[in-house]
Amino acid sequence: MGDLEKKSKILIFGGTGYYGTYQVKACVAAAHPTYVYVRPFKPHHDPSKSDLLQEFKSLGVTIFEGELNEHEKLVEAIRQVDIVIVTLGMPPIMDQLKIIAAMKEAGNVKRFIPSEFGNEVDRISPLPPYQACCDQKKVIRRAAEKSGIPYTFVVANTYGAYFVNYLLRPYDKKSNKVAIYGTGEARFSCNYEKDIAEYTVKVATDPRTENGLIIYRLPKCIITQMDLISIWEKKTGRTMEKTYISEEKLINLSETLPFPDNVPMAILHSLFVKGEEMAYDLKEDDLDVVELYPEYKYTTVEELLDIFLADPPKPVLAAF
Repeated sequence: MGDLEKKSKILIFGGTGYYGTYQVKACVAAAHPTYVYVRPFKPHHDPSKSDLLQEFKSLGVTIFEGELNEHEKLVEAIRQVDIVIVTLGMPPIMDQLKIIAAMKEAGNVKRFIPSEFGNEVDRISPLPPYQACCDQKKVIRRAAEKSGIPYTFVVANTYGAYFVNYLLRPYDKKSNKVAIYGTGEARFSCNYEKDIAEYTVKVATDPRTENGLIIYRLPKCIITQMDLISIWEKKTGRTMEKTYISEEKLINLSETLPFPDNVPMAILHSLFVKGEEMAYDLKEDDLDVVELYPEYKYTTVEELLDIFLADPPKPVLAAF
């Protein structure tokens, strides 16, 4: 058994964010000593963050408080762990350069998972607002490659629960309206966040994934928007009233809305018009998460919709 496969100490940045919460709980569930680096809590902050930190502590999570520009605090925290997983969103994603600098000084990190968890940024060509986000992730990738720190790039594709909420609005029992982007026929990989996080713990502690790129295309989660709506209609007995949003409309909104409102329009275009998640073939040295971990029973799209029927997760639709 390699050193990483033992119970590694894992530090998570962005652990109180939407996806970060899943990642923290997955590390705890896998019995890894888990640490979270968070900004100091201030009275004006959302009290739910305080509640979440208390929940983390009750699970045995160690909390480090500090800003990302406090280099010495970063180094001190990083020296206590083996693995660093970053789940920061936009715009602070470029702060990972500060984390990389701290890891280089600490000199002890055995694996770095930068904040990716979306599309394969080196192989897509989205509209400019989304391209700008991808370009920032590319900067982090190149910095990770040059750092000498073992890394893994995780291409997790679509957050399933998030986009079921976004597309189907299952919490709104009074509305049967649904927007369809483009023709609704583009395929995407609708992966449940819990599975993404649990796979990522495996990836972070696996010697086979060192300095590699791993892609989460889960066969029973690859679906079109039209098929997703059809399954939902069968499960609920409801007929959805469909409104089509054309490619031209999305392009126009991406060009005319102010930042950051234009970014989601470009992401919707990439996912549901161009189908960029599934538009490229895997290369010989790409890692396939399902092939690496065939024993893991991931949540299918059908099962994810059943979760929403039984106990709809709280919608988080402020931003992608």
